[in-house]
Formats: sequence, C-alpha cells, structure tokens
Amino acid sequence: MKLVRVGNPGAERPGLVDRDGRVRDLSGVIGNLGPEQLAPAALAKLASIDPATLPVVDGQRHGVPWTGIGKIIAIGLNYADHAAEAGMPLPAEPIVFLKANTSLNGPDDAVMLPFESQKSDWEVELGVVIGTTARNVSKAQALEHVAGYCVVNDVSEREFQLERGGTWDKGKGCDTFCPVGPWLVTRDEVPDAQKLGMWLDVNGDRMQKGSTATMVFDVATVVSYVSRFMTLEPGDLIATGTPPGVGMGFKPPRYLKAGDVMRLGIEGLGEQSQKVVAYGER
Repeated sequence: MKLVRVGNPGAERPGLVDRDGRVRDLSGVIGNLGPEQLAPAALAKLASIDPATLPVVDGQRHGVPWTGIGKIIAIGLNYADHAAEAGMPLPAEPIVFLKANTSLNGPDDAVMLPFESQKSDWEVELGVVIGTTARNVSKAQALEHVAGYCVVNDVSEREFQLERGGTWDKGKGCDTFCPVGPWLVTRDEVPDAQKLGMWLDVNGDRMQKGSTATMVFDVATVVSYVSRFMTLEPGDLIATGTPPGVGMGFKPPRYLKAGDVMRLGIEGLGEQSQKVVAYGER
C-alpha cells in the first residue's frame, strides 16, 4: 500500500493511493495514520479494504504520511562516494545523529532557510519507518520491525553542522529541514530496499543520482545497529544517508538560496518538490 495524509497543516486526513494513482479517503475507517496503524495486523486490515469503496480526495496538499513520530534518527556518511566528496573518512560503524521533530515538513511544503544561514544544502535519502518495537534486534530480524519506506530530504545547514562546534544535530534540525513523503510505502511493496534508484534536482539541474545499492551499511544493518543504542518504537523514522552530489561537494560549493526549487524522488516511493524561502517567510 501507499499510505498518505492529505489536507491543510494540522488537519490532515488519512488515505491510501489506489492503482490509478488517486488518493482515497480512509477517515471513515481510521481516525489517523499513527503508530498503532503501522503494526502488521493493522496494516493487513487496511490492505483488505477495496479502495473503490472509499471516496476520492485528489488535489489536496500532502502532509507527512503518518503522525506520532517519536524520533527522527539519521545516518551520516553512509555512501562511500558521498564521504569522499565531503572529505571525510569512511566510518567503521554507522554515524548516528538526530533531527528535531520540529523539522518535519510536508513533501511539497516550502523549505525555510534558517536565521543567518549561508550554507544550506540538500540530501535525498531513503526513510525507514518502524512498525513494531525493536530493541537490540539482530540483522536477520531487523526488517521484521519495518512498516515501510519513504522519501526524505535531509536538508542540512553545513556551517551550523560542521563549523560551529559540537554535534551535527544543530545543522540538521532547523524548522522545515525534514520533508517526508509523499507516501509511506509498505514493506511488501518494496521487495529489495537495496535496489532503489534515487535523484535530486535543483532548479531543473540534476545534482544527485545514485542507488541504495551503494550504501555502506544496508537497511537491516542500520536498524539492528541503532536498536542496540536506543529502543526503536512504532512511528520512528530513520533517514539512511545520501549519495554524492550535495552542494558542499561542488568546487566551489553550491548552496541553497531563496527562490530555488528542489525536486527529488526514489524509485517506487514517489517524488517531492520544495521551494526555498527566506527566513521568516514560511
């Protein structure tokens, strides 16, 4: 299934996408798409519904496809060629950091440059959505805890991240810096999460083009590893790293400015589009 939430910010309704690409309203079946609806039994119940019996609600804004996200975990330098362009050594273990929940943004909502930003950058990433509690799980069992996948733009302010001391988090968690969606695609529709093409354009120019096949640490490894250090709960989101082509990797670097438009997507998971706006213009 492709699950969605559509409507104005704060008033989104749950839905699913039918075979013809139309959004069908699920609000008569469930109150919302949240952690409880991501459990295997709940997803199976939704999958048994004939979409033709649900009203069409096309043409509405897409929000983050599910609600109740307890935490956003991200993995740094998880593509060897991205680590090389960043001038950083390949990690021996996954680099783990957090993005603030206040950075969550609809897939086509504007991305606002933070106050005094000079080096805001783009990163298309595969998002992993947790469906059942995972605590110190093995790699072999890790994917059993995954409800599905989505597109994430891990927008990053590089000066805040790398030049201001401390951890990466303060360059990663700015308001609007985590567009998610348009869909949450359930795991059964993604036979191999390590064979997905991904891309990102800025103002129509292709900046990133890659594949999840080139991850240093695959999805199962990431889920297992993170679960050793923190309990993963239903609704949690893991952003798994980005391929090369980010702005700081260009010579000279290229960073976002107000008026730029980012378009990005991952094979089978849909596309996003965000206009960049100045601070305070959200």
